[in-house]
Amino acid sequence: MPQYNVQALFNKCLSTKSNPLNKELEKSIKLIVDFGERQKGVLTVVITGLVYKYYHPEQDVRQHQATLRDGYSGRTFDAKFITPFLRNNHFPSMAESGWLTRSLEQKVPYDMSYTGSIAGKGLKDAFLKIYDSTQTESVLDLLSVLFKELVRKRDISQIALSTPANLTVSETLGLLERHFNYQYKNLSGQSRLPSIAIYSAYKGIIDAGHGRYLGKTLCNLDSHTASDKSTGAIGDIQINTDTGYPFEGIEIKAKSIDSSMLDIAYEKIQGFGTVERYYILSTFENIPDKELSVIREKVNAIRSKHGCEVIVNGVLTTLKYFLRLTDSQLFISNYTKLLEIDDAIKYEHKEAWNKLCSSL
Repeated sequence: MPQYNVQALFNKCLSTKSNPLNKELEKSIKLIVDFGERQKGVLTVVITGLVYKYYHPEQDVRQHQATLRDGYSGRTFDAKFITPFLRNNHFPSMAESGWLTRSLEQKVPYDMSYTGSIAGKGLKDAFLKIYDSTQTESVLDLLSVLFKELVRKRDISQIALSTPANLTVSETLGLLERHFNYQYKNLSGQSRLPSIAIYSAYKGIIDAGHGRYLGKTLCNLDSHTASDKSTGAIGDIQINTDTGYPFEGIEIKAKSIDSSMLDIAYEKIQGFGTVERYYILSTFENIPDKELSVIREKVNAIRSKHGCEVIVNGVLTTLKYFLRLTDSQLFISNYTKLLEIDDAIKYEHKEAWNKLCSSL
């Protein structure tokens, strides 16, 4: 049984001069990497097949499921070795496995007649060409080109972020609003920005250790792809008591608030008598009139049954209140630090931040 050390294989590929590939094959690999953020499953499945082929040269990795003739379980190998490797090296990665992508989980081989639909111009052809090439090409050469391209793509996203000084609360809010609403290609990263902003505001307040947050702990900001159910959290952001129980929760939505969100919030907090306040915040600042009366009724009902105060508001309106209680410079510092390290934030979000700061 081979010892699967994907990190060591990665290091070997980076330090080894590979033999040149034909231009079409090299173009296919670069296309897979270019689509990496939008098609994480495709990238993951390609790497899984190549790495498994390296350790098992006799295996036809196009037979990617154990139920296929002479097949192997690509999904199991991915979940155990490939996805953790990608995550540890800050490469695009799925939450669990690339085989959770519907277009890739069909029980037919990845040969040139594969019927699955893979979105992205030229991407399906590139995907199948790479798999087909595992029958004739050096897998080490294929991996070397792919890994080096991944590193190049990742490293160009490392960008020093501006931290503008001496902004008023109004100027800070205006900057955030423009950053939230910038025209991005990566919508998932864009929806992460309000959570980072709210978290940054809380960090400034809690680190100061004043008022109702004295002795409280701000929990780490969970992965953007993790659900509250899987993490056990009561919201996107959570503050705990000094004994480790939930004290305050914040759920952040990229859609208008409706009354059903109150029901979901109550389900999350009803088992915790320690929760004193729960925020449901939206990037849509106004609540539809038809929902207002029902929301008020449910807010009152939760307060009566549980004792928790539920606050429904807009993200920017809430930030305005918080920024009046903290230092804007500290907030900006916290926000940019999180932009630098959060996995959901990509080069375009950082570039947009610097561009907006330079226009102040």
